[in-house]
Amino acid sequence: MKLVEAIGKRVKQLLKDRKLSLYKLYKLGGVPRSTVSDIILVKKKRVSTDTVYQICATLGMTLQEFFSDPIFDEVSD
Repeated sequence: MKLVEAIGKRVKQLLKDRKLSLYKLYKLGGVPRSTVSDIILVKKKRVSTDTVYQICATLGMTLQEFFSDPIFDEVSD
């Protein structure tokens, strides 16, 4: 699995676990819905660390907590 795919799956799971919509994430932290949608649907080849950081900050978690998920053990690129 590519890193962008793992990031997309992680964000999708976090939103599901916290019962948040793309719109609610946007309203809470300012990350555009289209950006989060592109991440989840893997429409971009790269995801900026600034965007991941902003998502983490909005969700009240650190980058370490975000990337400590076992899904990142499957990254092979």
